[in-house]
Amino acid sequence: MITNQNFGEIPQSYLFSEVAERVRRFEAQHPEARVLRLGIGDVTRPLAPAVVDALHAAVDEQAVAASFQGYGPEAGYAFLREAIAAGEYAAIGVDVSPDEIFIGDGSKSDSANIQELFADTARVAVTDPVYPVYVDSNAMAGRLGTFDGERWSELTYLRCDDTNEYRPALPAEPVELVYLCSPNNPTGTTMSREDLTAWVAYAREAGAVILFDVAYRAFITGDDVPRSIYEIEGADEVAIEFGSFSKTAGFTGLRCSWTVVPQKLRRDGVSLNALWLRRQSTKFNGTPYIVQRAASATYSATGREQVRADVDYYLANARLIRSTLESAGVAAVGGEHSPYVWFRCPGGMDSWEFFDVLLAEAQIVGTPGVGFGPAGAGHFRLSAFNTSEATQEAAGRLAALLPRLAA
Repeated sequence: MITNQNFGEIPQSYLFSEVAERVRRFEAQHPEARVLRLGIGDVTRPLAPAVVDALHAAVDEQAVAASFQGYGPEAGYAFLREAIAAGEYAAIGVDVSPDEIFIGDGSKSDSANIQELFADTARVAVTDPVYPVYVDSNAMAGRLGTFDGERWSELTYLRCDDTNEYRPALPAEPVELVYLCSPNNPTGTTMSREDLTAWVAYAREAGAVILFDVAYRAFITGDDVPRSIYEIEGADEVAIEFGSFSKTAGFTGLRCSWTVVPQKLRRDGVSLNALWLRRQSTKFNGTPYIVQRAASATYSATGREQVRADVDYYLANARLIRSTLESAGVAAVGGEHSPYVWFRCPGGMDSWEFFDVLLAEAQIVGTPGVGFGPAGAGHFRLSAFNTSEATQEAAGRLAALLPRLAA
């Protein structure tokens, strides 16, 4: 036997692939329908002018022998690592060194690959509902046992719902790895400073490592919600953090991200920073030079202003979606510090049933909550990443449909 048998244990259809297939079938049967996509979190705004200018300049450099760039450093060019250290961390009073920052091609890849640093016996905990990549990547590595159609036998689920204000409780059983995401995908909720302080204390006592995803940190408004786990004292001894330009600056097509692995973070007497550098040096040739130049442009004064305008644009869409739901009597969370809005399906419908009704009767695509874990059953996620015009049209359709479904 030569194939990885762990792949046979995971559900055969990735959530967003199933969504895409159902939409494809509907559009084939109804070519006249104007389908509005509020499902997958892909952006619709074009790249900021400062980013485009940086791309053009970097491409021009590649046409001249004196400035041509071939293989770059696997951990990323110093100019971008330094810009992230200053613009993402020093700007909020956090000390992260450039040599603790690794440039990647997307936080999806980074958060999926980080598990390679840990033993296949490491016990994993995830919030429920959860971004599926955290679960599937560990299942592929053989850590999660068997799947019964709903749950993995060796995975610790930290249920988050309206009964606990979407704040995961500390694990009741020993775990070595904990995935946390704030602002959260899929629920759009955030973790407070008090929440993160409790988690850092837990990890320090238990010897666990927190894998903290801040891909949506740009959507945080105000100072009451932490933008980094390193705002909490002692987190640099227990946490790895993942950031992304995908939603901050519309890089879903360009692909650029960063991972912070602090020098103080050690397990079994080994530096995890050194392990991640070794892994990246072996398996990754680095994010393209022109993309890293484009990412660094987001930290210029002009670039910051332009990408902030795009984030505000999507946040306005999110507020409209949430207010539309609540006006129709559907309680929702998210949409305040996040581009996602999360709610229970009206009329007691299950997630896929509501998906099909929403598509058939309103021609709106969302994401079934059950695809994010057992606690997502009967829930649904809508995304604010479409255009303002499409979001307003979708809001009108929701306002007409939801009262009838909830009745």
